[in-house]
Amino acid sequence: MKKILVLVLIGLTGLAAVSCRAPKTEVTAPASSSDEALFKEGESYLKKDPERARLYFRQVIDSFPKSFFAQRAKLAIADSFYNDGDESNMILAASEYREFISLYPYSPSASYAQFRIALSFFDKTLKPGRDQAKTLQALGEFKKVLTLYPLSEESQQARNKIKECEERLAEHTFTIGLFYFKQKSYKAAFSRLNDVLTNYPFYTGMSDVYYYLGESNYQMAKADQSVPFFTKLVSDYPKSEFALKAEARLKEISEAPKPKTEKK
Repeated sequence: MKKILVLVLIGLTGLAAVSCRAPKTEVTAPASSSDEALFKEGESYLKKDPERARLYFRQVIDSFPKSFFAQRAKLAIADSFYNDGDESNMILAASEYREFISLYPYSPSASYAQFRIALSFFDKTLKPGRDQAKTLQALGEFKKVLTLYPLSEESQQARNKIKECEERLAEHTFTIGLFYFKQKSYKAAFSRLNDVLTNYPFYTGMSDVYYYLGESNYQMAKADQSVPFFTKLVSDYPKSEFALKAEARLKEISEAPKPKTEKK
């Protein structure tokens, strides 16, 4: 019996110690606290204790769902996750911003929320040559800003980010095409390079794209089909590092003997 009693006491002591170490999950505020008072209390904790701040903000939303401060609280929760910056918090931030738009579709801050959704993906994009799934997601979300909120302050910022996303995707696709070219897989190289030409017409490295499109055709014994690409390169990008090479190819093609046609 003494042994059992000792074990029970040890167990109770352990439980007490665990309960003392458990983090607090509730906030205490007077029952008469206003929505503004609770919101400001949450703001005061944002930098030093974001989780506690979110508890105050959620109390505003639960107690005063139709309040102006409920909107601000919902947005503040999303911003707090976004500001933490790591992968998991960015996912939570995007979810909170989406909920904000769903709850307050006509809010002046809806465009801001949509822009932040896009940024939550954009901020985690990888360099060209690596997986560009995040870049594609960000591009889609930035385009929503233009579609849904064309007159918003965020629309111009979204346009600039769209250009960055497309440049990154174009560079990624070009890198793959160049890899195939160096491996002498000219058909695969042409396909990838043509994707850049078709989908990303404002790519800053377009002179290189024209050269390798022309050279891929040339290496596949399609000299006539390479002429338009070399000509475009010479005429539009005369200062390109590939302009002289393109001119040499054009001269070589023009001076090559033409195949004789049989007389009928």
